[in-house]
Amino acid sequence: MPIIAALAAAAALAEPTAADLSWFSGYWLTCEDGQEVSETWSDPRGGLLAGHGMTLAGGRASFEMFRIAPHEGGVAYFAQPGGQPPVIFPATEVTATRAVFVNPENDFPQRITYTLDGDRLTARIDGQMNGQPQDMEWRYRKAELNARCPT
Repeated sequence: MPIIAALAAAAALAEPTAADLSWFSGYWLTCEDGQEVSETWSDPRGGLLAGHGMTLAGGRASFEMFRIAPHEGGVAYFAQPGGQPPVIFPATEVTATRAVFVNPENDFPQRITYTLDGDRLTARIDGQMNGQPQDMEWRYRKAELNARCPT
């Protein structure tokens, strides 16, 4: 029995992989506060989840590319807002319904959190900006690829 217990403990301590975040996969859409915001995530392939986000607000569009990929023995969220060079947020927590990525050196955000609840995905960014706590949250629903908000 000690060998089985040791193997179970080792499995519990295993570093997360992109496959552990397969629940990100799909097209996610929110239509709040006059904005249309979507995130599209691939299924995990070759240790990688690739995605992009798009925001339409006030007649303007902005985008962000992101990926979850191996990093220093675990996984990290690589954010590229507006196509800028990537900012790396290593995973600090990965479960079947929650993932937290942290980079205390980034200007804002310092933390990115995703939580899954059925067909709803909540994305939250938070941290300090100019010495003040700040946060933003998006509450997505799973949708058909390229679905749009009602006009």
